[in-house]
Amino acid sequence: MRIRFIMTGMNCRSVAARVRASHLWVLALALSGCAHFQPRPISPARSLAAYEDRSLVRPGLDAFLATNHVAPPRPGHRWNLKALTLVAFYYQPSLAYARAKLLAAQAARITAAERPNPSLSFGPAHDSGIPQAPSPWIVPVTANWPFETAGRRGDRMAEAYHLAAAARWDLVGTVWNVRSRVRAALRELYAARERKRLLARQEAAQRTVLRLIEGQFRAGLASSYEITRVRIALDRTVLARQAQRGKIQEGRIKLADTLGVPVRALRSVRFSFADLREFPQDLTRPDVRRDALLGRADVRAALERYAASQSALKLQIARQWPNINIGPGYAWNAQLAGDSEWQLGLTLTLPMLNRNQGPIAEARARRRTAAVRFLAVQSAAVGQIDGALAAYRSALAQVQTANGLLGNLTRQLSTIREQVRVGERQPLDLTNAEVAFYAAAQSRLAADLSAQRALGALEDAVQSPFTLPPSVVRSAEQETTWTRQ
Repeated sequence: MRIRFIMTGMNCRSVAARVRASHLWVLALALSGCAHFQPRPISPARSLAAYEDRSLVRPGLDAFLATNHVAPPRPGHRWNLKALTLVAFYYQPSLAYARAKLLAAQAARITAAERPNPSLSFGPAHDSGIPQAPSPWIVPVTANWPFETAGRRGDRMAEAYHLAAAARWDLVGTVWNVRSRVRAALRELYAARERKRLLARQEAAQRTVLRLIEGQFRAGLASSYEITRVRIALDRTVLARQAQRGKIQEGRIKLADTLGVPVRALRSVRFSFADLREFPQDLTRPDVRRDALLGRADVRAALERYAASQSALKLQIARQWPNINIGPGYAWNAQLAGDSEWQLGLTLTLPMLNRNQGPIAEARARRRTAAVRFLAVQSAAVGQIDGALAAYRSALAQVQTANGLLGNLTRQLSTIREQVRVGERQPLDLTNAEVAFYAAAQSRLAADLSAQRALGALEDAVQSPFTLPPSVVRSAEQETTWTRQ
């Protein structure tokens, strides 16, 4: 229910003229600041052509790398994990989408801070029933000035602020997802290349074994069964090596997709895998787990959304109280020889039929949901971090065991090589030792890759780069308006 109080009075024509002029000036100033629509159509063909034109040699990309204190690799030099991560930050469309969502949330803060505009009503009336009137027209003009009560604007602004902060943490989470994908794609490419290299060496050693066994067979010192067994082992190695060719191509395609460039952009690019051979040993500190639980993007985003639900509940409670609308008005009454009339109105909404109970109950339920969601996210983070720490410790132990095994085989291979040189062992003993060595090298590679996967999972869990400076990850968050070239 609305109730309106009106006070009226009369004054002279000069006042009427001034009132009409002031209303016209207010209207002109209000219309002068209007925004204008500018169409920006999207052409699928043009966007596809722009995507196909992307490469790792672009002035804009070089400038972006330099801004983040990374020198663009010169032709023939290798791209490491840090440089490739920045390439993904520059091109990856998922980051552009997260930035756009953040800008939308920040724009919502402008909306929340806006005050309600006054309104102006103009309603000429015609009354010819009064005899001897100079004119049958009555021209009333009424303004309505709304005033919000109970701190509603502040509550709206607080809610929008926390939602924008949550969107910022969502962007940070997307940054981590992109970085994790780059690391995983580079790791898979490294794994395929290393397996192919080790299998090629193992294949060469097995061919030597086969040649020596065939010589013994012709001399009557070996059976056909031994030849068949060696050939089967050789064929399996050849098949495994051939399979790695496809894995290398798949790795390039996956890496290109993660970077946001076409696969032909990586055709002549060389990569450095040195970062994938490092294993930080200081990740079991107690403060690592605590910092992760306080600083993870999803935990912080959930916390901001809970704070936003608090502000939303305050806003709905404030809406129990009515706003105030002041409505000064003016009317030019030609029937009274051109005299003018003025009025002052006050409009209130009376909370008689409801006191906003429904929206308040909904806001309370949403706050409860946000609180439960925060606890669920934090609990999942605890489990993920603890599991990743345990897996990384176990993987490091396997790497140490594999390194010990490979070291022993290396010493054994050196001993057998010396014994063959002095005539104490046969060449076949040396080639068999070489086959065992390359098989152990593949086991060591598998242990290294398992530890690198565990390290990647741990970095994802704690969202802190242990092998790269934190500024590299923050750069994608800060670079929200970078111009593509």
